[in-house]
Amino acid sequence: MKTPGLVVHTMIGAAIVILSGCQPPPASKPEPPAVTVAKPIQQDVTDFAEFTGTLESTESQEIRARVQGFLQAAHFTDGATVEKDALLFVIEPEPFKAKLAAEQAKLRSAEAQLKLTQAQLDRALKLLPQRAISEEEVNIRTAERDVAAAAVLAARAAEDDAKINLGYTVMRAPITGRIGRRLVDPGNLVGGTQQTLLTTIVQLDPIYAYFDISEDIFNRYKKWKQKQQGTVREKSPVFIGLSDEEGFPHEGQIDFMDNRVDPATGTMLVRGIFPNKQGLLYPGLFVRIRIPLEAEKDAVLVHERAIGTDLSGKYVLVVDDKNIVHQRPVDLGGLQEGMRVIRKGLEPNESYIVDGLQFARPGLPAIPQPLDESAPETGPTGGAEEAAQVPPEPPTD
Repeated sequence: MKTPGLVVHTMIGAAIVILSGCQPPPASKPEPPAVTVAKPIQQDVTDFAEFTGTLESTESQEIRARVQGFLQAAHFTDGATVEKDALLFVIEPEPFKAKLAAEQAKLRSAEAQLKLTQAQLDRALKLLPQRAISEEEVNIRTAERDVAAAAVLAARAAEDDAKINLGYTVMRAPITGRIGRRLVDPGNLVGGTQQTLLTTIVQLDPIYAYFDISEDIFNRYKKWKQKQQGTVREKSPVFIGLSDEEGFPHEGQIDFMDNRVDPATGTMLVRGIFPNKQGLLYPGLFVRIRIPLEAEKDAVLVHERAIGTDLSGKYVLVVDDKNIVHQRPVDLGGLQEGMRVIRKGLEPNESYIVDGLQFARPGLPAIPQPLDESAPETGPTGGAEEAAQVPPEPPTD
């Protein structure tokens, strides 16, 4: 007969055997992730700097009423292109014609008075040697002649002023350009001390683009110009693109750089001038601007989507000959047809990860697969942007 203690020990031993048999097998080590790799491309490139800027007309004119009167007519279509000296507005001219006629009459009267006083002075001068007239009388005649001459000058000035005011009743285009809408309709009183604004005209061809460059970019631009054996002030190519355009299809020239760097912002104002025969460029539009800085020989280029970003800056992931992943901090250059120039941090013979950054981890192995260059670009999928947005799970021990 078994004792109670022996039974207890037997049951405990059986439980231990059962529990030990239920333990899961050791976890298998995860397979290294598959990544797509490529070798950097080496080629000669021209580095560019890109900015945002604003388009401005090369010339802008405000058409204002310079005399007071009733607007008689407007001789243009709102928004049309007008040639220089084209008739735009007419202010009722009749009051100004009457004013001119009155001033002309005053001038004729003044001229007649001058002739009379001159004749009286001449007669007095003839009588003076005969002592038939006193010297005081001659002096009076001389003064009267001088007063009459001054009155003629004043009358001529008044006539000129009346002619000018009559000329202001007809307003013509001072430049060739695109005219705005008329701001005052015919029949309204315009002019006076405020010189009523009637419309505006802007010249669209050519057109300016203004933008600011940093001190660092200006120094690099100077060095590029020196290599070109030119001066900073000489015209250089500049390219712009609108928000709905691909790339920078419009080419112009830098025709102005400010004479100082603003110490408050560390930037310098620059202006480019562009032909605009088709009228696609409008004053006030924001544009993307690109200027050449320097040519690099045998520059190292990688796919833009292979570049990652962390708190320390930009980087690429490379796979060594033992298929171990390494992170390389890099200094970036310009963008060249979807490829990014790497100034520092990557050797031409290294294999960098193009797709699969979200799966690769520095210090761990990966399975490299060559990039099919004939395949279409995958965009951010599998690249640096997805890696930054979707952090991978940590590897299981």
